[in-house]
Amino acid sequence: MVNIINFSGGKDSTAMLLMMLEKGMQVDRIIFIDTTKEFSGIYSNIDLVREMVLPLKIEVIPVAFDYFFSDVSKKSSSAEWTHGYGWPDWRHRWCTGLKKQAATKIANMYSRETCKQYIGLGFDEMKRKSKLCSSNAVYPLIDWKITGKKALEYCNSLGLDWGGLYDRFHRSSCWCCPFKSIGDYRTLFLDYPDYWAQLELMDKKSFRSFHTHRTVAELRARFESETMKLL
Repeated sequence: MVNIINFSGGKDSTAMLLMMLEKGMQVDRIIFIDTTKEFSGIYSNIDLVREMVLPLKIEVIPVAFDYFFSDVSKKSSSAEWTHGYGWPDWRHRWCTGLKKQAATKIANMYSRETCKQYIGLGFDEMKRKSKLCSSNAVYPLIDWKITGKKALEYCNSLGLDWGGLYDRFHRSSCWCCPFKSIGDYRTLFLDYPDYWAQLELMDKKSFRSFHTHRTVAELRARFESETMKLL
């Protein structure tokens, strides 16, 4: 049996991986699918975990996020457009699709009877299991009743803190993710100006609005107004 760890570098998959090794469970491959849009704290954590799991290796599988965002061409019934997919929305989360395709491609190298994919889904996120479930998927944190909070506490006890990323954001997903909360966008604007500048550049390349109810420009105006009121 080949045991493949789907490793995102976040608290849940990190806790899952290290707990599995602590329990003496077999780990054959550790896969990190890289959109290149993760926070620097995620990449720093991956470097730390890489040292902790030796002699096992973390395989980095790149996906062409920028290409699909603004360059991919597609033919429709009436014409061919070349403006890319733009910002993902609830109906077309193509970025998640890229990750799933990459993970599936690796799993398909083996038969379902000889491969298990380990997914870092916390006990408090059990509802998401039905959306992710496949016949060869395993969810150790759910089996162990490890919530996101417990996963973070476990990682912190090993000296992993992501540079305070989880203290600042509700979600550690890609910094350019359009599904974050207003609070997370505010933190990005105030504390991560380099990421925000990149966000604005990306927005100019997208034919689709950043969010159903708010554009990047509207978010900037809101946060600047809030800042002015505090002066």
